Amino acid sequence: MAANIILATYDTVLLPDVDYRLGISEIDEQEKSRIKIDGGKAILLPLKEECKKEELKKELFYPLGVLIDIEDIGEGPMGTYIQGRSREKVRVNEIHAIDGYFEGDWETVDEVMDVTFAGEEALLERFKKTATSLASQMRGGEYAVQYIRKIGSVNEFAAAFCQFFDMTVEEKYALLKTDSFKERGLLVNEALKRFEATIDLQIKLANADDPDAKAYKKAAIQKQIGLLEEALSEIEPEEEEDEDSFENRIAKAGMPDEVRKEAESVLKRLKRESPNGAEYNSLYEYMEFITQLKWQVGETPKIDLKKAERILNRDHYGLKKVKERILQYLAVMALQEENKEENGGEPKKGTILLLVGAPGTGKTSMGRSIAEALGRKYVRISLGGIRDEAEIRGHRRTYIGAMPGRIMDGIKRSGVMNPVIVLDEVDKLQASYNGDPSAALLEVLDPEQNTTFEDHYVNLPYDLSHVVFICTANTWSTIPQPLLDRLEVIELPGYTPDEHFHIAKEHLVKQVLAETGLSKKELRFTDGALKKIISDYTMEAGVRGLKKQLLAVCRKAAVSIVGGQIEDKEREEQATPLELPIVIREKNVADYLGNKKFIHDKVRKNNPAGVVTGLAWTQAGGEILFIESVAMKGTGQIHLTGQIGDVMKESAETAVSLVKSTFMDEELDFKDKDLHIHIPEGAVPKDGPSAGITMFTAVTSLVTGIRVNPELAMTGEISLRGQVLPIGGLPEKLMAAVRAGIKKVLIPKDNVRDLDDVPKETLEKLEIVPVSDVSEVIREALHISLPKHRTSPFTLKNSKKLLPAANTQAL
Repeated sequence: MAANIILATYDTVLLPDVDYRLGISEIDEQEKSRIKIDGGKAILLPLKEECKKEELKKELFYPLGVLIDIEDIGEGPMGTYIQGRSREKVRVNEIHAIDGYFEGDWETVDEVMDVTFAGEEALLERFKKTATSLASQMRGGEYAVQYIRKIGSVNEFAAAFCQFFDMTVEEKYALLKTDSFKERGLLVNEALKRFEATIDLQIKLANADDPDAKAYKKAAIQKQIGLLEEALSEIEPEEEEDEDSFENRIAKAGMPDEVRKEAESVLKRLKRESPNGAEYNSLYEYMEFITQLKWQVGETPKIDLKKAERILNRDHYGLKKVKERILQYLAVMALQEENKEENGGEPKKGTILLLVGAPGTGKTSMGRSIAEALGRKYVRISLGGIRDEAEIRGHRRTYIGAMPGRIMDGIKRSGVMNPVIVLDEVDKLQASYNGDPSAALLEVLDPEQNTTFEDHYVNLPYDLSHVVFICTANTWSTIPQPLLDRLEVIELPGYTPDEHFHIAKEHLVKQVLAETGLSKKELRFTDGALKKIISDYTMEAGVRGLKKQLLAVCRKAAVSIVGGQIEDKEREEQATPLELPIVIREKNVADYLGNKKFIHDKVRKNNPAGVVTGLAWTQAGGEILFIESVAMKGTGQIHLTGQIGDVMKESAETAVSLVKSTFMDEELDFKDKDLHIHIPEGAVPKDGPSAGITMFTAVTSLVTGIRVNPELAMTGEISLRGQVLPIGGLPEKLMAAVRAGIKKVLIPKDNVRDLDDVPKETLEKLEIVPVSDVSEVIREALHISLPKHRTSPFTLKNSKKLLPAANTQAL
């Protein structure tokens, strides 16, 4: 027989010679055209399970359906519907998918009329009588009674009312499948009786008031619950197979013997437990978790160093030494994997990297790049603010709502046993009464211990040695020493202004244009504009703030593009017609971002005696600061202001004491003078020992009256012996010096080795002078030599009283 278009229907009683008005999936114009070509004929074919139209497959159709003459296709409150009369029953032999719809080759299936005409009439009357009786007991049943009286065949009755009976999809299809009219009548009769029994039960329950009836009501409700659970199990048969699927998962997981035995033991407890039991859910969730974990490593991709280098250079500008160290790390991993047979079949355990740097310097994205270079799954776990040890190790399963720790949960999410896991913000872990999370990380990050890590929830040993852990932190100073000992620190320095410019030009501009829906043809940044945004609107070591400012420019430009005009402050009129592309130049950056947000200190032309320029390190990069000192009448006290911390206060006291001892022979009277040392900006907290030589120079300048060259800056810790001790953050400090217009910088001699980390363009603009003691500092800063110290500053007039009697002969 020629092919006709197939219309899918679900959970519907389809029978021959019945008038239908059926809700159907949306029919497009192409399908309507095909139905029209076929003379309004189509095949109604039932589905085995419900699905969306775009998910239809040949396998979902039952083979038997009905041929229908379609009289109307329309749109109703419930969507698209068709109206027509079914003809013969058909078997679809071949189904063809054509441009989003289905066609089928079919043949007629004859039905067996194994009852007499009188027998059919009697059967129909019995059905109508029962249905009328039931309808009359229901609210609004009079309309159903009128409809029942008009029914003219058993097929029509079955198609109309079996929709409302408690019948499954398979039972409804069985009405069509049977060729025997007598058997179909028996199936309808059985369904009608079940429906009648349900109605009678509901009526009895509604009228049950006496104590005996309450017991009956309770039993009936429990029976109904059982029937409902049985019906649910038929709808979702996979729920019944869960325990069997756990057995299959355990068999396929390749678990170690110890783990497999424990899993099988828990599964036996699960099978014994009732679905309504107290422990069923917790046991089920536990089995679900451990069977989803991977227990075998699988194939590890071979490490390609050239590919890794390309990825690192693609994703990160600069950071040459950091990239070199990571490539070394990957090279060692490659050799360990290659020579693992010589090492007993397992590669030697490597170190755990800790990437330390200011916010926005690319620590987290570096971890993502390493994962891509290794060809492994990437998982990021944020540890910032965690106070509970259970977040790392998990909860004991005896607790209600127990959950696995973040480490095991991350491995489960990755779907492999050897992912790259980035532990973000390890310096933000905090101890509390719930334990110390950093202590829980000790076993996780120790290559000698993590082969048998036990999460409290899993309560089984799991091998974490195949996981590549990478930690990130803003500073290592707050990380507990036992944890820090397990990590290899790689510091990510702040970006120089030149690096900020190249990152913005080569990476950030593309990102912000994409995020705001703009293109290069609509908006463009000049080099001067980018440099101005970097210098006047950001103050950071990373690039997050820079990206925010670029986004702000793009958003304002988007308003102009959508509106079709742009503000022009240089002209009298408020706006001018828009011409694309909009070009952001250095002179009109303020039109988009307002007045400059950050004012960096610059070199001052004339500093009075007692004022010296120092260098400071902040998480946002380097800054210069001015140490100011004055003297006044008083009682020899020292006043320190500028919101400085305890360490800086001690440096100031050390510097003043060293100045006093140095100039004792110069007849300087410190007893009737008070010294005041101030460090602007007063609202910004400051601390650290690196301003020691700056304070000493400032007080010496005040005492001698000699001014210090304002283009000279210095940094270094000072001791009471006059030694200049090393400091940290030298690259950032020298970058700040260049930005401020400094020409010459004094640094501790022990910090000369750190000059290798300073960008070449920064060193070219500075004269670096290493100093080892304060005499060298004063010679460079004030161009004088310090007075020589006495052997002892005290004159011993009666030494015998000051020494024990046994030693008096030594004088």
